[in-house]
Amino acid sequence: MLCFPNAKINLGLNIIEKRPDGFHNIETVFHPIPLCDALEIAESDSSEQYEFTSSGIPIDIALSENIVIKAFNLIASNFKIPSIAIHLHKNIPFGAGLGGGSADAAYMIKMLNDFYKLGMNFQQMEKYAVQIGSDCPVFIKNQPVFAEGKGEVFSSTQLNLSGYHIVLIKPDIHISTPEAYSGVNPKKPQKSLKELINLPLVEWKENIFNDFEDSIFPNHPELKTLKEELYELGAIYAAMSGSGSSMFGIFKEEPTIKESWKKHFTWSGKL
Repeated sequence: MLCFPNAKINLGLNIIEKRPDGFHNIETVFHPIPLCDALEIAESDSSEQYEFTSSGIPIDIALSENIVIKAFNLIASNFKIPSIAIHLHKNIPFGAGLGGGSADAAYMIKMLNDFYKLGMNFQQMEKYAVQIGSDCPVFIKNQPVFAEGKGEVFSSTQLNLSGYHIVLIKPDIHISTPEAYSGVNPKKPQKSLKELINLPLVEWKENIFNDFEDSIFPNHPELKTLKEELYELGAIYAAMSGSGSSMFGIFKEEPTIKESWKKHFTWSGKL
């Protein structure tokens, strides 16, 4: 069985408050985009519970820390899963704020459910996915959602960006979670993103923000420059996704990619 786990972008991200458990309450809108990895599973004759291989972008972590394997082990600890061969072709960059690893884990749960006819519904799969990571559950239904709490409490949204074009640029910049939160001042916005996301797209620039930009742009001014260049190219809305370091722009018409962006990971597609 073969599937194509896709990335997401964050349309706005408000950091509301710090929680007693050390995490933060946020609000954001997750929106899937058609930048994909490829994940395949097949029956295996191996004496091991699983075999894992990968291609594409190198995965430079221990197998025990691989989020796909964590998802497999979680399901295998609750259901009888025969020996399996897993192959992941990695195309979504790491440390990009695109949820690529979370998507891979969520799709592993969905594939195991389908392949072995485990009978889980969406809600059950989401409960497993949230044990892997806060943004894993969004990839189970894989639809635009308003998210709050740690990013795992979803509400439906009528947002429809079908037909718009997106350009994504991910420079070779790594932003750790402590760095991302170091300059953030949590605050409740005057208007919730749940309301603001319903504004016309042309009004987003002045109303919808990613709070991490205030923390991260001073340390990485090239990200601010990329955002400005996206607007100069004609983006209706541009922002950083999650805690970065991907920058994206939403366009009405397909733009021409700037030559200077080609030194970075750059991708464009249609929403």
